[in-house]
Formats: sequence, C-alpha cells, structure tokens
Amino acid sequence: MPTEAADLQPDACYLALKARDARFDGRFFIAVTSTGIYCRPVCKVRIPRRENCRFFGHAAQCEQAGFRPCLRCRPELAPNSVVWSIQDASAILAQQAARLLDEPEAWGDAPPSVELLAARLGVSDRHVRRIFETQFGVSPVQYLQTRRLLTAKQLLADTDLPITQVALISGYASVRRFNAAFVEHYGLNPTQLRREGSAGTGQGQGTLVKLGYRPPYDVEAMLGFFRKRLVKGVEFVTDEGGASRTGRTFSIDHGGRTHSGWLVGEFDAPRNLVLLRVSDSLRGVLPLVIRRLRASLDLDADPMAINAVLHDSFPQGDGLRVPGAMSGYELAVRAVLGQQITVAAARTLAQRMVDRFGQAIETPYPELTRLFPAPAVLAAASGDALGQLGIVKQRQAAIVAVATAVAQKRLQLHSGADVNATIHALKELPGIGDWTAQYIAMRALRWPDAFPAGDVALHKALGVQGAKNPAREAEAASQAWKPWRSYAVIRAWTAMGAAPAAASQQKGSKP
Repeated sequence: MPTEAADLQPDACYLALKARDARFDGRFFIAVTSTGIYCRPVCKVRIPRRENCRFFGHAAQCEQAGFRPCLRCRPELAPNSVVWSIQDASAILAQQAARLLDEPEAWGDAPPSVELLAARLGVSDRHVRRIFETQFGVSPVQYLQTRRLLTAKQLLADTDLPITQVALISGYASVRRFNAAFVEHYGLNPTQLRREGSAGTGQGQGTLVKLGYRPPYDVEAMLGFFRKRLVKGVEFVTDEGGASRTGRTFSIDHGGRTHSGWLVGEFDAPRNLVLLRVSDSLRGVLPLVIRRLRASLDLDADPMAINAVLHDSFPQGDGLRVPGAMSGYELAVRAVLGQQITVAAARTLAQRMVDRFGQAIETPYPELTRLFPAPAVLAAASGDALGQLGIVKQRQAAIVAVATAVAQKRLQLHSGADVNATIHALKELPGIGDWTAQYIAMRALRWPDAFPAGDVALHKALGVQGAKNPAREAEAASQAWKPWRSYAVIRAWTAMGAAPAAASQQKGSKP
C-alpha cells in the first residue's frame, strides 16, 4: 500500500482542506480512512477528523491504496498537477512520461503501453517503471488506469453517451474490461453513476461538461487576448449579461475520420469552473476536445509554483495564463501570417483566408459559420490564390509547407509532441525562424519554458532594446525565470499595455 507523498506536509494540507482553498485543487487529494473515499481540497462535505485523513499527490495513489473517488466533489474535475523541474533529471523524465500518458493524441491510433512509452523517452522499460514509481508512488499502468477511469467517470456523470461509447473513447478495448475495472476500483457498475438530466439540454444544444482550474485566473486578460485576434465565423468572445464566454468551430482528424462541430466555454469564476458545451458531432472525440480546451485556456496551470518564480519580476501578473490553441496547425498558420505586420493586419489576412478557403458549417450560434481551412486545402493552395489575399511569397511558402507537413502527419502540433524535435522540424521549413518556432511551442505545444528571444516588444518590456545584441540580453535575463519563461513572456507583453505595432520572427512582437 503506498504511503503519503513525501513532499506533502500533512498538517498544511489539512489547513488547506479546512479553508477549502481552491489554489490547492489538484495539487493533492485527501483520503478519508473512515469512509474509504478520497476528495479534492475544495470538497463541500463535512471536514473529516485529522486522524482520519491521509494525503496523496495524485488520484492514482489514492486508488492504489484502496480509496474510491468522491461522488460530490468529483476528483476528475480537478486540474492536472504537473510540476516542472530544471534540475532533477529523473523527475523531468517521470513528468514527461506522465505528460505523455495524459495526452491521448501522443499515441495516434495505437494504445499507450510501457514499451511504447520507454521507446518515446529513449530509455528501458525497467527504467521507466523505476523512476515513475519513485516519483508518483504508482506504476505507469496504474497511473493510466486511473486516468482512464476518471475520464469515463466524468463522461458518465455529465453526458448521456452510451456505455459502449464511453468505454471506447476512454481507452478501453472492450466494454467487458471497462465494466470489470469500474466495479473493481469503484464498487459500482458504470450505469450507477448516471445522473438524471446530466446530458445536454436537448437536440442541437450539445453536451455540457465541467472543467476545473486553480485561482487566481485573469479571465478578462485571457478573453481579451483572444478577442484581439478572433476571426469572424470561426470564433467569438463575449461578456454580455455578465457571462464570460468564448466559442469556436473545431475540426479534428481521429480514428480515420474527420470530426467537425462547435464548442463554447463559459467561465464560472465563483466555482473556479469552465462550463464546456460541445456539439453532438464531436461527442465521439469528447476526451480530445476536453484536453484541447484545457490546453487552450491553460486550465492546468499551477499559479503557486509559477508565481513563486515570477512574482518578484512581474508582481501584477499573478492571474495571467498562457493562451493556447484548439488547433496547433491553425495557430502555426496564423503565426506565419502575423510575421512583420500588426496584430490587426494579421487578423485581416486570417479573415480573408477563412472566407476564401474555409468550409461552411451549420451551428446554433450565428457567430459560428465556418471552419478554419483544413491542412490539405492550404497545402494545395496556389501562390496566385494566396497572393490575392495579400499574403507575400515568403509567407505563402511557409503556410504551404506547414499545411503539407501536418496533412502528411510529418508534423504534430499538440501538447503531446516532442518539444525539441518539433521546434527543430519547424525551423527546417521555409520561412519559419526561431521566433515563430518558439511562439508555436509556447501556445500549441504548451511548453512552459518557451522564449522568443528575438521579440522586439519583449526587448522593450525588459529594457534591453538599446543593447548591442538585445536578443542575447533578453535570453540572459530570462534564465532567472526558468522553467516558466512562457509565462514571463505573457506577463512582459501584458505589462506593455496595448499590443505592439509589429510582429516578426526577429524584428517584432506577437501575432
């Protein structure tokens, strides 16, 4: 039976539990020996006695110790907790292994396994198991099992998806294995977790699921970032009636077919939740949509760990997150469009591209009418067609190269991709320099330590624009912010106020 995590301070954890402090949500879980249940620190049930509490860093540890997830606070809603390190090599490897297990797109159509995990990391199976169990207190298989079960638990509680579909999209090869695992770990049949009225609100209204995050979260800043860059027909941002919402159309290739539809996320700040509504056409890839939306809104960020490193340099940015992207491919194309021009001009070019090449789609939202052009469409676009939109030849070549690489599956642009290999592959493409590659790594690959050292707005924010080599000076200054330099960049840009005038790989700022 696993012991409590060595790096947790039980008395401090109990105080956080008594305060129901949302900043610790997902950073640890409380297992109550008198009930056999484990909860989040924000659970609203009666506070258990201290002597009945055990504290674990991960849900998998709780379940390995024989505890079942609370049906009220629902541990599957807690934001993930990934602690980045720049010193402990074993911890870095273990965290990367967990990141790959958490990312379903990292495996393509093949189910994850310890053998494939070891091959991806370039070490032996035995070494993966050893460092993983040392770091997390459970094996990779047990960790993956808990992740699958919690994914299934959320789908069962929040949707009316058939049990068979829940089992398959949660990663189980058969319903029989799914049922057996559920009964073994939770002592319940999957159907017993169904809740009346838990699914979408009727035909065309989609499926509603809840996603948790840790405060502080500057919702206004995040939506403001997206609002300045939104392309009409593809996305919208609104705060009408006091509801802060963002929505967009979305398309993803998975399992040999293309799934297209729409999604809308609404912030419920008092409860530290995002209420995600997804079209019925995306139900078959719902776990992937949830994962992408969490990345897009940076819901798994750990503000306490980040602020411990950045607060002294950027005291006004404690609630800022790194804006991500639902589609890394789309983000890469739009990053290329934004080279050496203003944010407004880049948005205009993206709008023309969507109007010319985007596919029409029907949604219940009048703001959402088109899909961003598919990779195969832009890969086949002629120079004349792109030139008519006002895109210069160098950008034309870069866009076609990115689209071709993605369409041929030579380039993966999501949070499960290998960061260093992907940056190298991007820089091998025509028209993609270090600035663009780092920007894509920051927003699409979700690398917390990306740093576009050649950014002029960053130079101004750091006061090094007059240096002989401002990029080198910026890089030197950034060493104090590792491993959270992506967040430092966002804070520096935000501190400058309005979006800077230019955007480029070496002579400009963010697109």
